[in-house]
Amino acid sequence: MERRLCAILAADMAGYTRLMERNESDVLGRQKLYRRELIDPAIAQAGGQIVKTTGDGMLTRFDTAQAAVRCALEIQQAMQQREADTPRKERIQYRIGINIGDILLEDGDIFGDGVNVAARLEAISEPGGICISDVVHQITQDRVTEPFTDLGLQKVKNITRPIRVWQWVPDRSRDNSPDTARSQAQHVSFCIAGDGTQLAWARIGKGPSVLKAPNWLNHLDYEWRSPVWGPFLEQMSHRCDLVRFDQRGNGLSDRDPAEISEDAMISDIGSIVEAAGLNRFVLFGISQGCAFSVRYAAENPEKVSGLVLVAGYLRGALMRNSPEQSALSEATNVLIREGWGSPNPAYRHLFTESMMPDSTEAQKSSFDELQRVSCSPDVAARINTMNASVEVSDYASRIQAPTLVLHSEGDRRVPVAEGRRMAALIPGARFVTLPGNNHALIDGSPALDLFLSEFSAFLAEIVES
Repeated sequence: MERRLCAILAADMAGYTRLMERNESDVLGRQKLYRRELIDPAIAQAGGQIVKTTGDGMLTRFDTAQAAVRCALEIQQAMQQREADTPRKERIQYRIGINIGDILLEDGDIFGDGVNVAARLEAISEPGGICISDVVHQITQDRVTEPFTDLGLQKVKNITRPIRVWQWVPDRSRDNSPDTARSQAQHVSFCIAGDGTQLAWARIGKGPSVLKAPNWLNHLDYEWRSPVWGPFLEQMSHRCDLVRFDQRGNGLSDRDPAEISEDAMISDIGSIVEAAGLNRFVLFGISQGCAFSVRYAAENPEKVSGLVLVAGYLRGALMRNSPEQSALSEATNVLIREGWGSPNPAYRHLFTESMMPDSTEAQKSSFDELQRVSCSPDVAARINTMNASVEVSDYASRIQAPTLVLHSEGDRRVPVAEGRRMAALIPGARFVTLPGNNHALIDGSPALDLFLSEFSAFLAEIVES
């Protein structure tokens, strides 16, 4: 047995089982072609050695971190070009994780903590992306020109200590697939909340200012490129100056904040308002974002010119006097902590099915992935507990701004009765029933079409007044 310091690259094909079920022979043929013409030659040229292969991935070691990172970038950029014209749901994409550390070599295989960390980094990478450990980033940051984004400290399965992670994702402007094409670019900025937490926020579009409060989980970059949120956000950008942000613990914001609470959320909304230079604006909430929007509007009536509340509630699941809801919330947190970060989407798919039962498989797959890349299992559980415990009913009567409330009649995540209750408690609120069973606003659905029509009319009334 030999011990050696190496850079370890772990790679895995995203959605391998799903792709094989759709067209096994095609996937195997393309995979062999890419291995022969692209992947294996790139590894050999960089001085790497393939140690182990599986049906959908491989483990490779390099003498230097720089060689591993440059090789990974070459592979991912070339794969993006080769698969650009392939429909997204049929596309072969690899996740890559890179770490450096002591490894043990025995009988052609490698073992050790350095290998385990690389595998966990691969598991949290976006499809087509690369995640590297902080030590790899420190070694390569002045030698590699491609930018890596700091994801902060991440808690990964079977590794006791948090790991600081940096991520690279490809330039999606090169992507020819219609589900990722956007007519404009969003502009991402950062600010510091009152307790020192870094928050990421983005701005798109022109027109009346609208601030969107965070909903279940967020990732500014992934949402903009996804077939779930991307089309919706672009439609919104044609109607208003839309500002939104990654809530603490999510996406591009600090990923391991000390506090996740209702009070922190209200304070963070205020931090974004100040950073974006918003004076008077429409506050837009979806799901639990409605509760936070109501409280902020009640406490800051001079800033909020209107409220748009979709699929929301004033009281969380634990506050509805239902033992069944309490037990379900506790069970949900167990599921989140045990399986949220896994490449297997089964755990997250339970949420997806309740969020968007009337959606395409591509949309469901994208939402599964959004939940995985947005935050760690621990943070997801903390957010779920916060959302279930919120109670802002007493703030509703203090709302002074015109309010539009919309809710799908068959919403499987939040009963439509909670939306009607919210509208009843807010003075002068108008309630609109949306068709369908989805909790989220999905591209191509009648619910989204009706929402956009109602939203545009409401915004025009606010501007005229």
